[in-house]
Amino acid sequence: MNSLRTLPVLSIALLIPGFAAAQESFDPNNIWINPGFYSAHFDGGKGLENVNQGLGFEYPLNDTFRVTAGTFRNSDRRQSNYVGLYALPFEFYGVKFGAVVGGFDGYPNYRNGNWFPAILPVAAIEGKNWGLNIAYVPTIKNRLYGAVTFQLKYRFGTHE
Repeated sequence: MNSLRTLPVLSIALLIPGFAAAQESFDPNNIWINPGFYSAHFDGGKGLENVNQGLGFEYPLNDTFRVTAGTFRNSDRRQSNYVGLYALPFEFYGVKFGAVVGGFDGYPNYRNGNWFPAILPVAAIEGKNWGLNIAYVPTIKNRLYGAVTFQLKYRFGTHE
């Protein structure tokens, strides 16, 4: 069996510790939604797609861990999917810092579009209903185009 096909299952297994760390019961008012993200590519001369439209979800399990999943049109103009776990253990002046660990697919030059694991440094700025995730995507020569991504997010519920 191709190990790349098992990545979604393995990614879900990685999420289990985050679920175990959850201190609150599920509250749908805590779900963040996003319309994809904007990618500021380091190599802007390659005609890449900067506006990566899609639909994503993020759910905080507690102050440190969040699960995330979604779909978007990637920089190669192909459909991509992702699943992951944010770990944001550090906070400085209201900005949370950490990484997102998970998997992506849909990049034709990387594993023929199949799933691959990723760990990306990230910062999150969150208000009552609006938030912004900023991530660093490294360049992997001839496979992935590096960028800083900006993901605007919104949650509908009322929050203190």
